[in-house]
Amino acid sequence: MSLLRLDGVSKRFRGLVAVDNVSLTVEAGTVFAIIGPNGAGKTTLFSLIAGALSLDTGAIAFDGARINGLRPDQICMRGLARTFQIVRPFPALSVHENVAIGVMARESNVALAFARAEESLRAFDLWDKREQRASALTLPDRKRLEMARALATRPKMLLLDETMAGLRPPEVDRVVETLRALNRDTGLTIVMIEHVMRAVTSLADRVHVLNHGATIAEGPPKQVMRDPKVIASYLGAEALG
Repeated sequence: MSLLRLDGVSKRFRGLVAVDNVSLTVEAGTVFAIIGPNGAGKTTLFSLIAGALSLDTGAIAFDGARINGLRPDQICMRGLARTFQIVRPFPALSVHENVAIGVMARESNVALAFARAEESLRAFDLWDKREQRASALTLPDRKRLEMARALATRPKMLLLDETMAGLRPPEVDRVVETLRALNRDTGLTIVMIEHVMRAVTSLADRVHVLNHGATIAEGPPKQVMRDPKVIASYLGAEALG
């Protein structure tokens, strides 16, 4: 069953076409990766899905209902949460307080929000650091905090925007294992923008490739990685760089 569907989605910024007639479908319970060179329109596409930007053309449906035109908080309440490339926790608050704020998207009782935050903190191995200020965390821990806070909103789908950028291979492997367990054990659907190919090939059921805002390929990871268009526009350039 499809959980997310985009039909002919486009977005322009004056003369620049950032997203160009993109259509895709994400099945419930799967991991779906969106890849492509910098400036390909990936984060803009996430912002359109999450309601931070409005569409110029097309339609977006989530869980069977059209969501384009809704506010980000309304979309979140329907079960779609996202993270950001540049993590921005509340720096003066503790790790526990940051995640409890995520819980409070659905729970008004503060004591209960703190209690329910434990599940997300433990999922991302942050429980032992719950009393630390967010400003004191390392980059890998801040990235895990960003994911834990999004998970705390109890989403059906998690949009992850380059959560493994800047991490060392062991740290990447740690995040991959956490996401794999969440997908396997809870059925959480994950859509990820990612440049770390070891994470993409390890996690994704399908990969969608953007270049200059338009789709150039989609399919299983091994098939996509062999596509000449993908090699020419992205993988080859990455290897040379």
